Amino acid sequence: MRLPGKVAIVTGAGSRAEGIGNGRAAAVLFAREGARVLLVDQSRDAAEATLRMIRDEGGEAAAFDADVTRSEDCRAMVDEAVRRWGRLDILDNNVGIGGRATVVDVTEADWDHLMRVNVTSMMLTSKHAVPVMARGGGGAIVNISSISALRPRGLTPYSVSKGAVIALTRAMAIDHAPQNIRVNCIAPGPVYTPMVYGAGMSEELRERRRRASPLGIEGSGWDIGYAALFLVSDEARYVTGVVLPVDGGVTITSASR
Repeated sequence: MRLPGKVAIVTGAGSRAEGIGNGRAAAVLFAREGARVLLVDQSRDAAEATLRMIRDEGGEAAAFDADVTRSEDCRAMVDEAVRRWGRLDILDNNVGIGGRATVVDVTEADWDHLMRVNVTSMMLTSKHAVPVMARGGGGAIVNISSISALRPRGLTPYSVSKGAVIALTRAMAIDHAPQNIRVNCIAPGPVYTPMVYGAGMSEELRERRRRASPLGIEGSGWDIGYAALFLVSDEARYVTGVVLPVDGGVTITSASR
């Protein structure tokens, strides 16, 4: 067991369709390794689907519906974890939406909404989680960014928001290191998750994405989940403020691929 006795909150712990998204994978893996996990999602049904998976494996978890763009919901989810299990050690921030546009095309309303969902939500969850972690002696936070922040490609609002997640991660790592709270960031590449195939991706585009990796393999939510598991475990006790691309090497290929 890598997380015995730990209490974790995973936001975006459901999936938009059947299958394994980044948040669901992290939640299942944390529970397998001994953590008790609060499964936070705007969709109660999606969170409960993850809950059934964890319970079927003998893990301990609970579903909690919340809108993490609302400070009061973020406070409530932290309070619920503490009420149930008495502490909080891990926060895994998975909530995010896409946005394909240029600065010319995007509307101000769409820009503001995307920033609130992708960036402000992580500030708000952390605002309420950090004091509880600090009182318990420390903890670990993982924020999900994207390689779009490192290698922009026609998704300007999304790329900017995910770049902000990286900056937020590094700033928090400095701010809260004295409280023994580590903060790290994962930058997923073109993984095949319910968010992707639920939007109707064609098999042709799926294959093109697979070939973009120098490894020639397709990433999945499990790949992101295992990276998160490492970063929140004691094996990563000397790791904070990092951005870990999990992308099959896509960010090191030429721009033409």
